[in-house]
Amino acid sequence: MSHAPVMLTEVLEALEPRDGGVYVDGTFGAGGYSRGILGRADCKVIAFDRDPSVSKHGDLLAEAFPGRFQLFIAPFSAMDELLTRAGSQGVDGVALDLGVSSMQIDQAERGFSFRFDGPLDMRMSDEGPTAADVVAELDARALTAIFRAYGEEKKARRAAEAIKREQAQAPITTTGRLADIVRDAVGKNPKSKIDPATRVFQALRIYVNDELGELLAGLQAAERILNPAGRLAVVSFHSLEDRIVKRFLRNRSGGDARVSRHAPMPDADGPAPSFNLLYRGAEEADERETDENPRARSAKLRAAIRTDAPAWQADDSAFLPRAPRVFELGGAS
Repeated sequence: MSHAPVMLTEVLEALEPRDGGVYVDGTFGAGGYSRGILGRADCKVIAFDRDPSVSKHGDLLAEAFPGRFQLFIAPFSAMDELLTRAGSQGVDGVALDLGVSSMQIDQAERGFSFRFDGPLDMRMSDEGPTAADVVAELDARALTAIFRAYGEEKKARRAAEAIKREQAQAPITTTGRLADIVRDAVGKNPKSKIDPATRVFQALRIYVNDELGELLAGLQAAERILNPAGRLAVVSFHSLEDRIVKRFLRNRSGGDARVSRHAPMPDADGPAPSFNLLYRGAEEADERETDENPRARSAKLRAAIRTDAPAWQADDSAFLPRAPRVFELGGAS
């Protein structure tokens, strides 16, 4: 099946690719954004993805656009470090399409979805602990915290305790078994069309890949690498992602100098805004696209233009949800 990039038209309008420009596609996937940018102007695209399986798509683009495309198998949070090391003098645009790709979901062996029974993996790269490792080694308290913070699951404790009971009987190694355990524990909400296992799967995936930490680090990296008048366009698919993007851009544009009402008022001589919002609020996919691509229904696009002010040196940890402590595998403390 084809994997259409969500809100491509709107992202290209936000980026305004120009001849001679250099652009970053931070979430390469199957290359939809990269191809769109390269087709819009005689520019260069530098792409990032931590999934090694996308290399084949990168090879195709490199052949189609000789000398204009380069792919790094690395997280987008490392974009400034890698580009600086490569001698880059900055870029003119950064595009991010967050979350798991439909291409990854469709691969049962990756373990991202309960639509297909497969290994309980969920890693976007080939490194680090799997979701099976997490449910095996973390205790119910830790799992409860993860499900609440990253899945906003109201019955997090019930799900976590059921998982640990079943894990004690036999290792949970497949998506199908985990989904069945969570469904039985959480129960079906007659007012919701969402599968009862959805929020727990989302939470585990976010935890395994540190998606929200990567997002915040990626936004900071984009702030450092973007040239003045460079543009940032971010498409998110759930409230946790969108909230971080919204808070970061609002803060950096001077619209919310305080992270929360509990924080002290900022110094009047604080840093100058590093971004100007391209438009107020978030853009959404049009009706035609949502009819053709169900994934677009939850998509939100936020965009901003880089000012000539220095990148902020700020502690942005308050932009993240009240996440659990970092539990090391081998037992929660």
